[in-house]
Amino acid sequence: MTNPEPSSASRSSRKRLVLRAAVAVCAAVAVLSTVAFVWQLNSTSDHRHAAADVPDRPVAVVLGAGVRSDGEPSRMLSHRLDVAVELYEAGSVEVVLVSGDNGEDHYNETDTMAAYLVEAGVPEEYVVGDHAGFSTWDTCARANEVFGVEEATVVSQDFHVPRAVQLCRAAGIDAVGVGESLMDERRTGTVYGWMREVPAALSSAVTAWSLPEPELLGDYETGVDDALASR
Repeated sequence: MTNPEPSSASRSSRKRLVLRAAVAVCAAVAVLSTVAFVWQLNSTSDHRHAAADVPDRPVAVVLGAGVRSDGEPSRMLSHRLDVAVELYEAGSVEVVLVSGDNGEDHYNETDTMAAYLVEAGVPEEYVVGDHAGFSTWDTCARANEVFGVEEATVVSQDFHVPRAVQLCRAAGIDAVGVGESLMDERRTGTVYGWMREVPAALSSAVTAWSLPEPELLGDYETGVDDALASR
């Protein structure tokens, strides 16, 4: 005997159940993301500062943010680098660690960032590159484990700094953050950046709890140690 085909009413009922389950899951994720985002903002509030009043740290960690097709840093990235120059010139940091994606031959965030800083007046011997900063967590974990950074000022856009500070502190770094706002210059991109950070906060909370290995760890590098010792 062959099994009877399910009735259209039965199929419709199952679809409604699946839809309700999907809506419930999405609602739960939205709530958890919002809670994680609010917690992230509150837990890092004492560690986020303006460039003019940030506590001194030996190292500034600048996270990559894209390179244009002509090899120049994106506007967002150039603003981050300008903040790093400001911190260096003010004596708030002594060494700048630039961390970016160098996973492809034709795309090199790290060297682009380093060249920009040197051209802006930061001595080359005080600029160190991390070519395996494939994510915010990778940058933080490698800064601590590969480059031996224990205290740092993390430099990014204002919407990204809470997550960067949270992850770097989870990685074992006494991190403070300086965030550059581009609301007047790139309003749409800045609003999108803040919106994107809400779901990212949930993933960040999981990462801060689980402490996964970065995509590429590698051997210890003495670039930061050598640069600090040379001062």
